[in-house]
Amino acid sequence: MVTPVARREAVEHLLKRHGFSERRACEVVGQQRSSQRYISQKDDESLRECLIRLAAERRRFGYRRLAIMAKREGITCNIKRIHRVYREVGLAVRRRKGRKRALGTRLPLPHPDTINQVWSLDFVSDALACGRKLRLLGIMDQCSREGLNLTVDTSLPGLRVVRELEALVLRRGCPKVIVSDNGTELTSRVVLQWAQERGIEWHYITPGKPQENGFTESLNGKIRDEFLNEHWFTTLAEAQRLAAQWLYDYNHVRPHSSLNYETPCSSESGKRLSAPDSWRSRLQHLAAPNPRR
Repeated sequence: MVTPVARREAVEHLLKRHGFSERRACEVVGQQRSSQRYISQKDDESLRECLIRLAAERRRFGYRRLAIMAKREGITCNIKRIHRVYREVGLAVRRRKGRKRALGTRLPLPHPDTINQVWSLDFVSDALACGRKLRLLGIMDQCSREGLNLTVDTSLPGLRVVRELEALVLRRGCPKVIVSDNGTELTSRVVLQWAQERGIEWHYITPGKPQENGFTESLNGKIRDEFLNEHWFTTLAEAQRLAAQWLYDYNHVRPHSSLNYETPCSSESGKRLSAPDSWRSRLQHLAAPNPRR
């Protein structure tokens, strides 16, 4: 019992429950009789009503912000008094718990040695001429560096991401691993459920380390530098049409330094690479002409 209020309650308990006299109860508890008989002359009713009304309007404001709002209405009092009334009324702001994010697999990611082994994806943001936001979802194959998809829309939730991935799987088959960051869309339940049903490992990079997804970061830089910064989109349909044209050029025309200045589609062979001893032998293999052409 530290506060006078707690000692006062203890004295009342001894008086009513055990029949102690006031003098003896105060001696046992260590309470001054003058403090026990003290009746507060403060009137907190107007302050209490003001705080309740302000807290109903500003539900996320703490007692310090509410004190400023009350001062604007002409109520001037000590911040300690406002804090006391604030706690007595039970207006403490509840802390919002952070959403539990999906963990996925955190195992070290091996270098892909075959086509369709590891896919990686990420989002890029832009805007139309009118200011409306645009989002781009870029998906690439880490082995061939091929851009598998470049989806453009005003909103790309987790369900849309699953739809785009499912279309790719039906066309190319399932990858073994998909690499992404910890974005809200990519850690949603629908994405994890789809990956589990398809038997695909979803690898999340360490938060704050985009270099772990360097392939897609490189693709994002090219999308920004060679596509978004070169066009002024007036409509969503125009942005989608130009994105499809740019992706075709990226895969079939643009030379890639990581592929010995060949294009990703010219290196797509579907044959398993034989764990080359150096990047030179890897690039020579990737640059081989496609036998299906």
